Amino acid sequence: MTSVDSQLAPPAPAMPGDLMTPWQRVKMVLVLGSLIAVGPLTIDMYLPALPAITDDLLTNAAAVQLTLTGTLAGVALGQLLIGPLSDAVGRRRPLLAGAIVHVIASLLCALAPNVAVLGALRVVQGLAVSAAAVVAMAVVRDLFSGLGVARVLSRLMLVMGVAPVLAPTLGGEVLRWTDWRGVFVALAGISVILLAITAFGLPETLPPERRRHGGLAGTARAYGWLLRDRPFVGLVLVTGLAMAAVFAYVAGSSFVFQEQYGMSEQGFAVVFGLGAIGLVAASQLNVVLLRYFRPARIMIASVAAGALCALALLLFAVTGFGGLPAILVPLWGVLATVALINPNAAALAMGRHGEAAGTAAALLGSAQFGVGAVAAPLVGAIGTGGAAMAAVVAASMVLALAALLLIVRPASLVTEVPAVAPATAH
Repeated sequence: MTSVDSQLAPPAPAMPGDLMTPWQRVKMVLVLGSLIAVGPLTIDMYLPALPAITDDLLTNAAAVQLTLTGTLAGVALGQLLIGPLSDAVGRRRPLLAGAIVHVIASLLCALAPNVAVLGALRVVQGLAVSAAAVVAMAVVRDLFSGLGVARVLSRLMLVMGVAPVLAPTLGGEVLRWTDWRGVFVALAGISVILLAITAFGLPETLPPERRRHGGLAGTARAYGWLLRDRPFVGLVLVTGLAMAAVFAYVAGSSFVFQEQYGMSEQGFAVVFGLGAIGLVAASQLNVVLLRYFRPARIMIASVAAGALCALALLLFAVTGFGGLPAILVPLWGVLATVALINPNAAALAMGRHGEAAGTAAALLGSAQFGVGAVAAPLVGAIGTGGAAMAAVVAASMVLALAALLLIVRPASLVTEVPAVAPATAH
């Protein structure tokens, strides 16, 4: 095979995205990026307030980190439910319903009397925001195929990257004027804006004739078909474990940088934002690399590089060698490699199953947030220092490399032809 596109499912003769003008594509990327951004905002905006929440609700760091875990678990479960639903009823209705629930849940979080209630409401927030994550991915597959998917996902990461950059900074600024409860009120306001964007800026991309029906039995058949595709399952694990490294960083960074290294809330927001900028830059580098290298080759090299960076991070965190700079450099290296891993892994995985884009996107997204939900509390359980965070990051990236080599088996991405789901699943 000589074409870069040969690693992806054969593209349709004329996908809707191919017929868009450049301005229409830019508009679509901005709308989808705005929708996906609500997830990082929900996860990251309250990070500078974690120590304050710990004190105000008279609890401990591990319990407060479980509120992050609840959000990630909600996102993971919600995508498994909403993905097949969007394949059956279209993309817009689940998306609008999720946005409304997210507004309500955010306002209730602002009223939470204790950490248990806050944790439960954060699960609801995660369930609601999962609609935006899975539907946006499915819309990309509705409109594009082949390398177009990888390119659009890389562009989406540019828009998405603004959210992690701004989220802790916005949270830090909100905390200048109010307490941590005000952060959730601000989230509710942002959700209202995103609801308007969805209502007026996103047309339905899944026509009735392409929708899948069959109720719970049909959903079970669709998931069963996907889970029998070994390379697909391996790619799902790679993206999930790569994101686990990111979520371990998200869960532990505020305590490491503020308590271990004495940073202020605003200083932490700046450092967190710099890491996100590196992630965004790497995602745009991916667009350039795709002109010269196949997606699988980029992904393989990035997973290996990410594992090496993570091991260096663990070494410096345990020994204390080099201080804060020695922690930041390999940590930012891990973030950059994740930005190269996930668009290519997702494009390869979804390219195998365009006939069930919502369900495939649900498994991808659920793995990312589900594995992250496990990784986040592990950091708190081990400790709040840099070594605990580094240990979980390193374990996640090494396991991602193992999944790539042992389950995906990179050669299979070239030699195997993706199967087509049986008609009984439609």
